[in-house]
Amino acid sequence: MNYWLMKSEPAEFSIDDLAAQPKQTDHWDGVRNYQVRNMMRDQMAVGDQALFYHSNAKPPGVAGIVEVVREGYPDHTAFDPDDPHYDPKSDRDNPRWYMVDVQLVRRFQRLIPLNELKANPDLADMPLVKKGNRLSVMPVDEEQWRAILAMEDSGE
Repeated sequence: MNYWLMKSEPAEFSIDDLAAQPKQTDHWDGVRNYQVRNMMRDQMAVGDQALFYHSNAKPPGVAGIVEVVREGYPDHTAFDPDDPHYDPKSDRDNPRWYMVDVQLVRRFQRLIPLNELKANPDLADMPLVKKGNRLSVMPVDEEQWRAILAMEDSGE
């Protein structure tokens, strides 16, 4: 199993929005970055787990855990001219953009804010806490995963 961190702006799609979906499952669409597309298309697998991260929030932070329940498949929003993620250069016969389906595993007891993540020395090598990293999906190694889960329990 691989671990990931997936960012979403809560005003756009929050962990509560996911919890409100049938079977607490929805597709993770709208990714328009080739590096992230490649991870979703080629590396994410059913059973992988991800930290659900609220970005562009006050404060930003990890809100819970989701599980990949469907591997990468073409992102239909790229083909819909009425969708904000429409890409006129995307081709149904050779899709440019992919998405995965995720299901809520659980909400955290508390949001773990970015400032606490940055202060944890066990996370110093995590791309999220480094300057300049803007990817909406990124891998998380097992040690970082465990460190973040321990932060939920410890309150820091």
